[in-house]
Amino acid sequence: MVSLPDVQSSNDQIAELPAGLVAVFVGATNGIGEATLKEFARSAKSPRAYFVGRSQEAGNRITAECRQLNPEGEYLFIKADLSLIRNVDEVCREIKSKEKAINLLFLSCGSARYGFDTPEGLHIMLATQYYARIRFTMNLLPQLKAATAVRRVVSVLAGGHEGPIDENDFQAKKMNILSLRGHVVSMTDMAFESLAAQAPEVSFINDYPGAVKTGLHREAEGFLMWLLVLVMAIIGPLIHIPIKESGERHLFFATSAKYPARLGDDASGVPLVDGVEVASGIDGEVGSGVYSVHWSGAHSGEKVVRLLDSLRGQAMVRKVWEHTVGEFERITAEAEVR
Repeated sequence: MVSLPDVQSSNDQIAELPAGLVAVFVGATNGIGEATLKEFARSAKSPRAYFVGRSQEAGNRITAECRQLNPEGEYLFIKADLSLIRNVDEVCREIKSKEKAINLLFLSCGSARYGFDTPEGLHIMLATQYYARIRFTMNLLPQLKAATAVRRVVSVLAGGHEGPIDENDFQAKKMNILSLRGHVVSMTDMAFESLAAQAPEVSFINDYPGAVKTGLHREAEGFLMWLLVLVMAIIGPLIHIPIKESGERHLFFATSAKYPARLGDDASGVPLVDGVEVASGIDGEVGSGVYSVHWSGAHSGEKVVRLLDSLRGQAMVRKVWEHTVGEFERITAEAEVR
């Protein structure tokens, strides 16, 4: 576990990184994304942050609050519905037209809706939790590779809760909600391995935030989702991690040299504070570039390493990547026909 004082000590050193760090926060108009964006604004020297969400009102509010935290930064809100891949592509084109290098891609978009498809034929829950996140990463990978000081992708999902992948139901359209989490978390790990092979100078984190009170419950649909919301309403106050602490811990994930890329020590982020060591990756090797992380900063453990190794033995890295790219090609082809 990384203690909160160690997290805060590391974050205090972010200002010593070069000025002008560029970050993209996807799904940052509430909850963990918003909290982490604000910690980034507070901590970095003359930062530039793009943040994407659906609410213009929230975007205006957060922009004003970030300017109060650090008037030397730039905070640029982009309104978009990220359940549609065509919107993801439009947002990325806008960002890429302005930025040659991006230090941080922070992904926390999601939906509690379940059991129906988007107009593009993607299961609504995975559209934001998986496909949009991977599409952002694919689109912005050249800018991430071009950055200095730190090059990192953080996906706030459920690292440590990996499970079997059903290759006959990648979109989880037939899967019960209880099996879906492990399926999509493992799919994210497999996709990150493919992306890391393309960009070994970039590091990738799939983290579990723990119990944090966010606005995700507002979109809950279906009996099981509402049941989960009810359970969390009852026990949540006993186990919730304060939202500010969650923001601090996620900024640590995004900037600390504890989670380096497999290659590129020149951009590992904030040097390790005393007592904090380089993390093991999802292959069990120290500093291997792709990490599954508990909310406390700890590695997800040997059980996860063994499970993912078994999935690799089933050629799941290749199968997940081919499925994912195939869906993107289908969607873009259909958009061109229209």
